[in-house]
Amino acid sequence: MSDYNDGFSEFIKAVEENGQYDNEKIKKAYELARNAHNGQFRRSGEPYIMHPVAVAKILFQLGMDNECIIGALLHDVVEDTEYDIKFISENFGEDVALLVDGVTKLGQIPLTTREEVQAENIRKMFIAMNEDVRVIIIKLADRLHNMRTAMFWPEYKQREKSLETLEIYAPIAHRLGIRAVKEELEDLSIYYLDPIAYKEIENSLQLKEEEGKKFLSEIENQIREKLEGVMKTVIISSRVKSVHGIFRKVYIKGKAFEEIYDIYAVRIIVDSMIDCYNALGVVHDMFTPLPGRFKDYISTPKPNMYQSLHTTVLKNGVPFEIQIRTVEMHQTAEYGIAAHWKYKLSGSTKDKKAKMNERLEWIRRVLETGEESDTAEDMVRTIKGDLSVEEIYVFTPKGDVKSLPNGATVIDFAYAIHSAVGNKMTGAKVDGRIVPLDYKLKTGQIVEVLTSNQEGKGPSRDWLSIVRTGEARNKIRSWFKKERREENISSGKQQVEQEFKRNFIRLNADDYNAFLEKIAERQHFASVDEFYAAIGYGGILINRLIPGIKDEYNRNWKPKEPLKSEDASNYLVINKPSSKNTGGVVVDGIDDCLIKMAKCCNPIPGDDIIGFITRGHGLSIHKRDCKNVPSDLNNCQEPERWLSAHWDSNVKVEVQSTLNIYAIDRDGFVLDITSTLASAHVKIHSLNARPINDGNCVTTMTLTVNSKEHLENLVKMINKVQGVYHIERSVQ
Repeated sequence: MSDYNDGFSEFIKAVEENGQYDNEKIKKAYELARNAHNGQFRRSGEPYIMHPVAVAKILFQLGMDNECIIGALLHDVVEDTEYDIKFISENFGEDVALLVDGVTKLGQIPLTTREEVQAENIRKMFIAMNEDVRVIIIKLADRLHNMRTAMFWPEYKQREKSLETLEIYAPIAHRLGIRAVKEELEDLSIYYLDPIAYKEIENSLQLKEEEGKKFLSEIENQIREKLEGVMKTVIISSRVKSVHGIFRKVYIKGKAFEEIYDIYAVRIIVDSMIDCYNALGVVHDMFTPLPGRFKDYISTPKPNMYQSLHTTVLKNGVPFEIQIRTVEMHQTAEYGIAAHWKYKLSGSTKDKKAKMNERLEWIRRVLETGEESDTAEDMVRTIKGDLSVEEIYVFTPKGDVKSLPNGATVIDFAYAIHSAVGNKMTGAKVDGRIVPLDYKLKTGQIVEVLTSNQEGKGPSRDWLSIVRTGEARNKIRSWFKKERREENISSGKQQVEQEFKRNFIRLNADDYNAFLEKIAERQHFASVDEFYAAIGYGGILINRLIPGIKDEYNRNWKPKEPLKSEDASNYLVINKPSSKNTGGVVVDGIDDCLIKMAKCCNPIPGDDIIGFITRGHGLSIHKRDCKNVPSDLNNCQEPERWLSAHWDSNVKVEVQSTLNIYAIDRDGFVLDITSTLASAHVKIHSLNARPINDGNCVTTMTLTVNSKEHLENLVKMINKVQGVYHIERSVQ
């Protein structure tokens, strides 16, 4: 045996006492893992074997089965050592091999960016998860132990992994109903993403700790005294809200700490559903219920099958939440999908299978949506959006419940019913009243979708900017992909040619076709036409690919010598109509000239613009009201250098714009701003926040926008952030 304690002796002792596991097989897996990882160490300096043992312990506490425990012990063996999946399968069975393979990251695949690697790993994990949900349960335990030991990572990795945990893994734990894992992952992520806010919340909770314990103890005793004589089984416990739960309400929703009504919660567990409603009547008689704070998740379970009654009541002016549920509901609430293994679910095997399939329906839905995505990055963006823990519940006219992310529109609802319903949609009624298509739904509303069977009827491209769910967005794109193929190819080809021209990518006809085939293959398209079509219907954005395309061109395709005049006719001239140029700008009388946006005024699509011929640097585009544009162009010096210009409405352009945001200085302000922009999928190029006078601050941000209207909408969103009192576009 080793001279260090890796925790396995205590672990296997607990396993043996349980009596439900194959102890010898677990020991065999441990021995293999210990030998395979011999000589490997974690950043903390501890032997690596301590990590798989810790992951196995977490899964044992969740009540997972034999294969899951063995898979946890072996989960890094294939990735980090000489053993392969075939060896695992031969020695531990196909089920364990499937679990280990699902958790194992991708091997040496020629991916160009870190984002692509992350996206492909997540895609692989979801596919394996669809085959066996235990894959993700092992991965959650793996991530939980890694986050528990994140203090040994460099700061950049702490933030990177914490963000990924908050966006992907904690929401998955929520969807699977594994509450304890979800809350710990969220709290650990916030600890590294915003340590100051975390400490503030922690201090506030500590100040209330003593009074909270006393308060909750009194409540428990009062409820127990009332219920024990009436009901056979009454189990009462209490808890304090998680740091992340408070963080969301204080720093994202802008509430004061005192405005949070569920910091304290009392849980009542009884025998039957009837007892749940009887207990609710008793506590409402004992305490004053707050109007609008009652939620019945028993009659309308959450998508992860969570069931409970929630009510907020007052005692001596202090609000607290009461949760009432049965023993079986409590098992599901605490362990979620893991309760399938930890406890024997009531009913027949067929019933168990039906319950399991119902709980995992969202995984299949995510995968189906992901199949419509053209890249792994698109799929991950869809997953991040659709895993939102903030959900609403709306009804069809027949009474069927549909869960959607908060902020979802009637279009999202239509596509959640079926893609054919969304594609034929012409309008919607909410609670019997006609509403606009961008109407945002609220919990409890009844929605009726109005459709048309008119030939040629289909979704509008404008819907892509309205919908909230990745499912709806991808179904809309899919419709354009199938129904407008020739139009998409033409549009995509034009966009590619314009980007190539703007970035000085020039090739002869043969090389041009070969180059595009290479690019299409790298993006996993079967042909150049498919690549064009994907750009045409918005499946991928050419400007996001350009950095990699330029790198490939400069390394392998760029002509070694300047073109001779006699060879020029053999080279492809891309998109050269009269008076049109690159950058989405049309300039009268100028053809094929370098264009740049003037830094003095930073024009964006939608601004009134004018062109100025510079000496040796092409054409500079200014806003008409720029301080450097003469008020009287006819009587200025060199009027011939000023040319009429306007934006080309047929070309999508993304430009950078800088904002100065003036606000009252407070903790968490920058996080609120970045969270707001992240929800709008806006790329932030730079950010600088600094205090100014009298407790105020100014935050300077450079963003990617596609029009003046886009920028104005972002300004409206930022204006809603608490403390903001003035925003201006910055110029040099």
